[in-house]
Amino acid sequence: MLMSVVLLVEKERLVPNILVLRHSAGFEHSYLPDCEVVFKQLGIEHGWNVTTTHRLDKVTPESLAKLDLLVFATTGNLDFSAEQKTAIIDFVHDGKAFFGVHNATDTGYDWPQYGAMLGGWFDGHPWHQQVGIIVENTDHPATRMLGERFEVTDEIYTFKDWDRSKTNVLMRIDNDSVDLAKGNREDHDYAMGWYHNFGSGRVIYTGLGHPDALWYEDWFRQHITGCVNWALGQD
Repeated sequence: MLMSVVLLVEKERLVPNILVLRHSAGFEHSYLPDCEVVFKQLGIEHGWNVTTTHRLDKVTPESLAKLDLLVFATTGNLDFSAEQKTAIIDFVHDGKAFFGVHNATDTGYDWPQYGAMLGGWFDGHPWHQQVGIIVENTDHPATRMLGERFEVTDEIYTFKDWDRSKTNVLMRIDNDSVDLAKGNREDHDYAMGWYHNFGSGRVIYTGLGHPDALWYEDWFRQHITGCVNWALGQD
């Protein structure tokens, strides 16, 4: 009996705990319900324990202590307490993981530590069209299914306070596929996904995900799965 209890406890420890926060303090994206459904479906497929919420009060030092990965699909300045903000940054810095989806860069403008952790903030979406995406890292679990280049119709974000020397770029806009006159970076360096270590933790971001239907595309679900697997250290 004791051995069975020990094995059960060990099994529970092996199941990653993931919390997806979809809170809209600014523009509310229509894809958010699809995001919740897909994360839960992927959790069943891959053995993750996925919880989703729109409530900021569900993110506490106590709840974070039980998590392996925190996912943001948020907009606007989040009404977290100072304690919650410190707990989130410490959660990642001390060895856990953070995954930002699409509008996760369009949030926390009043929270400098968040921008430093994630890698930058939203600075506009000059293109909402079919664009070419160049995959810079074809061996990464988040992008290895995408080939060297692919086409997607999405709302394309640009970023401020973002510097490729401080992160690892997964993919970028093919500048030949857009009107650069609409852009807002002098270097015309328009990344669409990146990853890096933050302290002892892992941070990954994808700029894709605005269209509702994209969440039901097989390649995109593989992309999301790869992002999660890398964040969890299962790459």
